[in-house]
Amino acid sequence: MSAWRGLYRWLARHQGFRANPVEGVRAPKPARRLPKALSVEQMQRLLEPGPDDAPAVTRDRAMFELMYSSGLRLAELVSLDLGDGRLDIKQGEVTVTGKGSKTRTVPVGTRARQALAAWVGVRAQLAAPEEQALFVGARGRRIAPGIVERQLRALAARQGVQGRLHPHMLRHSFATHVLQSSQDLRAVQEMLGHASISTTQVYTHLDYQALARVYDAAHPRARKK
Repeated sequence: MSAWRGLYRWLARHQGFRANPVEGVRAPKPARRLPKALSVEQMQRLLEPGPDDAPAVTRDRAMFELMYSSGLRLAELVSLDLGDGRLDIKQGEVTVTGKGSKTRTVPVGTRARQALAAWVGVRAQLAAPEEQALFVGARGRRIAPGIVERQLRALAARQGVQGRLHPHMLRHSFATHVLQSSQDLRAVQEMLGHASISTTQVYTHLDYQALARVYDAAHPRARKK
């Protein structure tokens, strides 16, 4: 559209065209891409404990349990420090600062608390002295986002979860599953830290089964006699 407008502006200026016929034409809006989320069954398979209890495996399970339990972004996860008060395993809550420097406190579920306690118990085997980061890499320093992504894909391959996974899918899965169970869009908005509820509403498009149940229960022509 920009090229057409430019062409007709040039024709109007140099070739005597009276008006630009595409000046008021709007380009079609691109289709909004829906976030990709795992099913509940896929998440259960992904996070199912395996026989390997090496420190790195324990760390990975704690990271991914926390991301799925609390809907954390990758940057929020890797920024967490040990002992700074933002993560309270006993009380089951974590405080993070997300986009727009917006701080929020979200619950941490039982499975995530158990996984985090197990990781804290073996963290010293990997962490460098005086390192404050909660999650550390092979060199003992704060884990890099790329390593988290690589470890997630490796875990998915071991657990037999198909598809190309990335860490943000755990956040999408958290939002989708909580919304399916609660139907509370405002609560999900708060837990995700979205400034606008329109951003959160994209997850309603993923819940076709829930919408169908509401329709069947509410529409007069859908009720069974």
